Amino acid sequence: MIALGCDHAAVKLKNTIKEHLTKLGYEVEDFGCHTDQSVDYSDYALKVAEAVASGSCDKGILICGTGIGMSIAANKVKGIRCAHCSDTFSAKATRQHNDANVLALGERVVGTGLALEIVDCFVGTPFSGDERHVRRINKISAIEEEYFK
Repeated sequence: MIALGCDHAAVKLKNTIKEHLTKLGYEVEDFGCHTDQSVDYSDYALKVAEAVASGSCDKGILICGTGIGMSIAANKVKGIRCAHCSDTFSAKATRQHNDANVLALGERVVGTGLALEIVDCFVGTPFSGDERHVRRINKISAIEEEYFK
C-alpha cells in the first residue's frame, strides 16, 4: 500500500499520481488534502509518515509546491527516510542506496510527465541490500535513536 499526501498546492498532481498508481495495480491510501483551500503541509506529511512508520503503508509519496517542506516534516518521524527528488536518477538511487520509504515531489518544480517517471522509479526500484548501504542506514538509525528520543 502506498500512502499519498499533499497540500493545497499539489492536489492536481496527487490525483494524477493516485490514478497512475491505481492503473498500475498498486493499492493507494489518500490522506489528502482534497481541495485547493490553504492548509499546512506538515499536517499531511505527518499523516503519511506515520502510516509508513507504523507499517500500515509500505511507502509514501508527498507533494507540495516544492517538495521541500514535506520532506523536512516527514523526516521528523522516527523510521522515515524521505527523499526529495526532482529527477529519475535520484529516485532510483535513493531506493537502491538509502532504502528511502517516502518520496517528496514539488508540483511547481516538476511537470506531470517527469513526476510520473520519478514515481515509477521510486516504487519500482528495490533496495540493493548491499552491506555498505545497510551499514550506512544503520548509522542513520543510530543517530535517530540518539536525537529523536
